[in-house]
Amino acid sequence: MNALPAQLMEATSAKIVVLGESGAGKSSIALRFTRNEFLANQETTIGAAFLSKTVMVPPRGGAGASASAASAAPHALQSQMRALKYEIWDTAGQERFRSLAPIYYRGACGALVVYDITSSESLKRAQTWVKELRANADPSLIIVLVGNKKDLESLRQVSFEDGQRLAAEEQLAAFYETSAKDNNNIEQVFLDLAGKLLDQGLGSRGGAAGGARGGVIAPRGERVEPREDAAAQSTCC
Repeated sequence: MNALPAQLMEATSAKIVVLGESGAGKSSIALRFTRNEFLANQETTIGAAFLSKTVMVPPRGGAGASASAASAAPHALQSQMRALKYEIWDTAGQERFRSLAPIYYRGACGALVVYDITSSESLKRAQTWVKELRANADPSLIIVLVGNKKDLESLRQVSFEDGQRLAAEEQLAAFYETSAKDNNNIEQVFLDLAGKLLDQGLGSRGGAAGGARGGVIAPRGERVEPREDAAAQSTCC
């Protein structure tokens, strides 16, 4: 049996939270990333769902560094890869669960704020989430804005430029449009966030068993009750 790569054994853990209006596709994004699955009739999240996956992040740098990495031998490049174990809290978007959100984003290193490109109201709610995070979450929290359901182009109400403008106005770390259904840009979102988190410097290290077993600790559909001691535990400082 082959030993796990050293990077996996020393994976940095990072708690992230996925926020947004109900129906924006938060659970679909999390499930596509962790299990490469898409459920057309995804159940509405109650409280929050917990998922985990370890990713290998290539070295980052300027153009010179990228060119150097590209020309490096495969084994040398592999030795430069960094591992990050995502601990993902997929939160409920319904208004009646909104008061629980601080339990889940407290102590988080990163946040995905998701909206539905077919709903202009969804974008407004995303901006509300961003402002709440700015007011109440850790100042170092890395926030990425995600416009989901790119596959429904004919029903689009929110232009790419609208999302880009909000991300710029709020000085967010990144903006992406995705399709959980078509698996478009999902991995890129999480790899980019992982690189930003590692560059920022995370201090918690632990085993990467979740990644070694395929990524997901919680079975599909598991609903996590809002236990403040567990949900609020920080793994990034």
